[in-house]
Amino acid sequence: MRVTHNKLIRDRIPEIIQADGHRAVTRVLDGVPYRSALVAKLVEEAQEAQTASLDDLPGELADIFEILQALLPTLSMAWPDLVALATDKRNQWGGFTQRLFLEYVEGAD
Repeated sequence: MRVTHNKLIRDRIPEIIQADGHRAVTRVLDGVPYRSALVAKLVEEAQEAQTASLDDLPGELADIFEILQALLPTLSMAWPDLVALATDKRNQWGGFTQRLFLEYVEGAD
């Protein structure tokens, strides 16, 4: 029976599938298709994080971290570049330390 996934996977998944007695058919992505697949995987993992239990959330965050580390080189960025960008945005817009939740805005005419 064939199960279609069409998504980016971690490097060791094919050997794990094979050890389970199945055959994984894969291809290598480069350039824009690779970056697009990473962004799709980031969205997938973010959705999993959104619904994760408190116990499972750290693992989902680790997946997101791994994806970010893979995505940055496709943008010609390194981790310090991302940290600097986050710092700039925090300086301009603030962070999330005050835990503010915007309910609505009145008089925005």
